[in-house]
Amino acid sequence: MFGFDAAVAAGLSIIDKFIPDPQAKIAAEAGLRDALLSVDKAQMQVNAAEAASPSLFVAGWRPAVGWCCTIAMAWSYIVQPVAVFTLAQFDALVTLPTLDLSTMMPVLLGMLGMGGLRTYEKTKGVAAK
Repeated sequence: MFGFDAAVAAGLSIIDKFIPDPQAKIAAEAGLRDALLSVDKAQMQVNAAEAASPSLFVAGWRPAVGWCCTIAMAWSYIVQPVAVFTLAQFDALVTLPTLDLSTMMPVLLGMLGMGGLRTYEKTKGVAAK
């Protein structure tokens, strides 16, 4: 949970600056972790409700984003380079567009993280709902 750990680290740096008492720091850290964990749990409940929806517009947005990322990666790493090579063999002076994947990769990696958690659940025998 990169986001959770980063948020805790940011909160701890603030706590260290403003709370000098060691016992109060421990209590503040525990409160911070509990608050952030409750936010994560609430988001998981929202995600589960979205995934269970019969509406394509509610349950289908994640797969749609995943397919857009897949198409963009296929274009960038397979289709566009092969097309450029093939067109060069015929001396065609066509400039094909390239995609800036640096803006897409955080979305894709975040989604893959979610998929990785589901794969872990499957190995532990958690049934899909």
